[in-house]
Amino acid sequence: MRKKDKFTQIYFNEADPMTEIDTYNADLKRRLRGFAAAYPDLCRIEEEDDGRMSAVIDKHRFGFMLTKPYSEERKQAIREAGKAKGIHTRLKKEVGGARE
Repeated sequence: MRKKDKFTQIYFNEADPMTEIDTYNADLKRRLRGFAAAYPDLCRIEEEDDGRMSAVIDKHRFGFMLTKPYSEERKQAIREAGKAKGIHTRLKKEVGGARE
């Protein structure tokens, strides 16, 4: 199956207290399995086949965020803070790209 054919669909409405999720996303499936194991009264795995998972979760336990893009000023402040803490240098060393 091609990657672009691997989808995630999320279904909910105002009347039903549950959210239905169909996904191929490995990270989301792992997180849903863990949540279902820890909180079986709030989440259950309905079906798994051919890499796809269907789960039902209490709609108050599942959320998504919309994030605004960072302003250039905020990006620059984050860069400067990272440089001050030596994060940039450590990352280069970890990936083998540091020059001495």
